[in-house]
Amino acid sequence: MIYPITVYGDPVLRKITTDIDQGFIGLEKLVEDMFETMHNAEGVGLAAPQIGLTCRIFVIDLSALGEDEPSLKDFKKVFINPRILEEDGEKVLMEEGCLSIPGLREEVLRYDTVRISYLDTDLKEHDEVFTGFPARVIQHEYDHLEGVMFVDHCSPLKKRILKGKLSDITKGQVSTSYRIKVPK
Repeated sequence: MIYPITVYGDPVLRKITTDIDQGFIGLEKLVEDMFETMHNAEGVGLAAPQIGLTCRIFVIDLSALGEDEPSLKDFKKVFINPRILEEDGEKVLMEEGCLSIPGLREEVLRYDTVRISYLDTDLKEHDEVFTGFPARVIQHEYDHLEGVMFVDHCSPLKKRILKGKLSDITKGQVSTSYRIKVPK
């Protein structure tokens, strides 16, 4: 099932998510739906709040970028109950966008290395280090689970400049190739 993407201004995007427990019903279907929703919107990552849910999960699929960057060819992962343990290395400034803030891209400073613990779909625990673009996407999606959006990393001046565009998005006055859910 393809969910509509929840856009900027909806309170669910500002909530801190709760862990998924062992008895979570429909986890496999949720993961499948999240990937389908993300692919439909031509994204590379999607967190549960972006489809209106407050559970602690995000998915990433960078395999479409594998032609230009062979190391990403098989990068498709599910992160359940993730916790960033360490951010390290150089801070890199790079332009980011977000399915929940359509049509807006801004430069964000993020660490180029991240260590994260998480569960996979079999609820098997992992503790891994990621670098480069995967680390950036992980940090972006993890922020969603903490109620943070990429524009929160912008300077106060930049936020004031973006205020009108963000207001338009909140009202649904934005064009997308995918369905969106605007705040009520």
